[in-house]
Formats: sequence, C-alpha cells, structure tokens
Amino acid sequence: MVPWIRKYLPKTTKDIIGQSSSITHMKNFIKNFKQLKKKALLIYGPSGSGKTSSVYAISNEMNLEILEVNASDFRNKDLIDKTIGQSSKQQSLFMKEKLILVDEVDGLSGTKDRGGIQAIAKIIQNTSFPIICTATNPYEQKLSGLRSKCELVGLNELTYLNIFEKLKEICEKEKVKFEEIDLKSLSRRAAGDLRAAINDLQSLVSDGELKKEDVRELSERDKTETIIDALVRVFKIKDAKVASAAFDNVDEDFDQRFLWLDANLPKEYTRPEDLVRAYDALSKADVYRGRIRRWQHWRFLVYVNCLLTAGVATAKDGKYKEFVKYAPTMRLLKIWQANMKYQKRKAIAAKIAEKTHSSVKDAIKNTLPYMQVMMQKDKGMKTNLAEFFDLDKEEVAWMVK
Repeated sequence: MVPWIRKYLPKTTKDIIGQSSSITHMKNFIKNFKQLKKKALLIYGPSGSGKTSSVYAISNEMNLEILEVNASDFRNKDLIDKTIGQSSKQQSLFMKEKLILVDEVDGLSGTKDRGGIQAIAKIIQNTSFPIICTATNPYEQKLSGLRSKCELVGLNELTYLNIFEKLKEICEKEKVKFEEIDLKSLSRRAAGDLRAAINDLQSLVSDGELKKEDVRELSERDKTETIIDALVRVFKIKDAKVASAAFDNVDEDFDQRFLWLDANLPKEYTRPEDLVRAYDALSKADVYRGRIRRWQHWRFLVYVNCLLTAGVATAKDGKYKEFVKYAPTMRLLKIWQANMKYQKRKAIAAKIAEKTHSSVKDAIKNTLPYMQVMMQKDKGMKTNLAEFFDLDKEEVAWMVK
C-alpha cells in the first residue's frame, strides 16, 4: 500500500496550501541567488506545515536538480564536508541548475554532532548553489551561527479548514465515503499538522469509508496522548531526548508498552541490523523489569523507560520514511482465547465431577479426554452424554471440536 502522504505530495506550488507569501519569497531567493549577500534560506514552521514539500514543489516547477540530506544522518563536520561541501561546488551531473536541501537542521545536538552547525555555516559562505535548511524552531541557541548566514522564511500553521480541504480532495480521489462533519473533526484533531492528518485518514479508512465511530474513538483516545503517537516518536525519530518522553502522557502500563513495541518493531525496522539492536534494547528493558518485580528495586524503572524509548529509537542507522499502520499485538487476544478455552473446559469438568463424584482436577485429567473421543466418534453417545451431564450446545461443540 502506497502511503498517501507520499502519493499526494505536492507536485507544484499550486498544491501547497496556506503558504503563498512564503512560496513567493522562496522563489525570488532562488531566482536572484547570485545577486544576494546571504546564500541560504532557513525555512521554519510547525510540523506538517509543508517545509520540505514546498522546496520539492518549487524545484519541480523551476526544473532544478535537488540534493536532499537529512542533517541527523550526517552529524559531524567531516561527513557534512564530504556530502554537502562537495555538492555545493560541483556542477550537476546532468548540467542542470541545482538546489541543496538540508532537512531538519535543528536535529543536530550534543557532542556527537560537534562542529556540524559550524560546518554548514562555512559551506554556505562559499556555495555556488542555493542552500535551503529547514527547522521547527530557528531561534534555538545552537542555531545562532547558522541563523546569521541565512534569510529566514516562516511558514504558517495550517488552519483546520486548510487541512479539511486537502483531506476532502484525497477522499474524492480515493473514492472514500465520508461525512463532512467527521472530516472536519479529523482536521481539528491534527492541530495544524497536515502530514499527521493524512496519516490518520489513511489509517481510519476501512472498506472505502470513513466511519463516524472510528473518528469518534480516535478523538476520545486523544484526550490523553495515544500509544500510536508514542510509537511514531520512538520509531520515526532518532533524537534520544524526544523519544525518551514518548510515553510521558500515554495511559498504558509498562506491560502494554512492551507488547506494542514487540508487535510493531518488525513492521517498522526492516533492516536486520537495526532490528537486532532494537530487540537488544527491548530485552535489556525486560531484564530490569524482572528485577523490579523480584526485588522491588523501583530505581530501575528509569532504565526500563530509557531502553524502551531512546534505546529503540537510536537503534536504527537511518529514519524509515515508509507509512506503517501500527496495530495492537495479537498476543493479548491469544491469551484471552486460551483463558476462555480453559474456562470452558473447567465448566464442563465441573459438571462431570458432580455426576461422577470426583474432583474437577481428576475430571479434567481422566474423564474429559475419554468423553471427547466417544462424543466425536459416536453421534448417539454424543447425545446421551450431553443429556446426562447437562451440557449446552456450546459445550457440546467444544467437546467434539
């Protein structure tokens, strides 16, 4: 299944909603790049407002070759010099004009990224091609050296009506049945994040229809942060600080978190080495959990949370951009089914024990298995035994299954 956020990426600037003045600013910068003192743009705005997609739409309209690098994937000075530095001076392979996009530049942080921001700022001074950086908050202290080298362009937070119109367009193209009130409710829930709204829409559509009860259930769950939101933070983000707070507002206990992570890890982490490291973190968290239960050492709880969140998040070499529909583990259903099966067996054994003047345990071990064989092989025996032990239809069905 193609993720709708990828399928409906804006092809031209006409497809970008709510950002007309910022788009004009970006176009003018690229057109007049050689005459400008500042050789880079720093585009900022809330998540899902269209920072990256705007750059791609402009490059497509202007027939520019685009080189995208994610700042968090090239974290130190040497790697940045080898990738962005060389590309900022070399002609395009196809002799086209070129645009360099440095995405999520505010993702650089800590000692691991030492020199990264300064390296980008230095490259900007000597670049032969326009450089566009994106960030959520351009006024962080760590970006001060970069900010002085760039023109700043802010993108507006999208209104729920902006998002509604886009979701409506997608529903019509995908032939999804919907009620406008439900689509508007979904749009409000997104809080200005179009990407999140499209993901929510795709996850809720079932059999070509957006159902009112599904939207209502999603809204009810969102009174506290959902487990799905937490999984997105852990699986889609590499920043340990962001990931470590993923479950802070989630109304799920540690056992449930383990099960959700265990069930969805293989869907998200498709590279074997990433999966191995992630399950190593998960298994270590389980060791600490066991020690808490055995010895009541509650100080270990902080390690459990760190391993479940930051440990799993940083286990991957690079981000996974594919859409993954997270689902609850089937293990709970299997446990419930096993318990129901056990309760059914116990109820039948109690009836057998009463008639045979034995214990339930003895009936389960000795009498019930022989009765099952007799009832399965002989229909007359099945009827007689059902009457004698007062078994109902469900109990009879369980015996002959």
